Amino acid sequence: MSTHSSFGRPVRVSGLQLEFPMSLGGFDRYEEAQAAVDYLSDNDFPVEECMIVGTDLRQVERVTGRLTPARVALGGVLTGLWLGLFVGLIFALFAPSGDAFMTVLWCVGFGAMFALVWALIGYWATQGRRDFTSVSQVVATRYEVLTEHKHAEHARDLLARRALG
Repeated sequence: MSTHSSFGRPVRVSGLQLEFPMSLGGFDRYEEAQAAVDYLSDNDFPVEECMIVGTDLRQVERVTGRLTPARVALGGVLTGLWLGLFVGLIFALFAPSGDAFMTVLWCVGFGAMFALVWALIGYWATQGRRDFTSVSQVVATRYEVLTEHKHAEHARDLLARRALG
């Protein structure tokens, strides 16, 4: 276990901060790091002085399907239908009573056509460089538990007891 954070400076993440972080250990799985902090909590350790930091980040992209002009068109039409329905219902609130249905119908039709055209323009603009759909996620391959330097020795003693027990 190292005595310094792998960052070498105060750790600041989205407003979270430890002034002088020290590593309590590295873990291969988040659940292991979480269990270590939970053990510290169970033993009245001030866990508000701890952080679990994901390190060795990787972006993973899962390809979910082929992207064809027909699939793009269908997606555009469906998106336009929903958007047109939403806008049409809002406009219908202010339309004269007999025109509300036609207002919604026109908005749905216009929304479907508008979204269809823009979806196809966007697809053709890529010139076939990305003919697939996917979802991506950033994942950590390692997790480090950090605490303030003033609590590090106590935390290490508790975690050593946990490892023996």
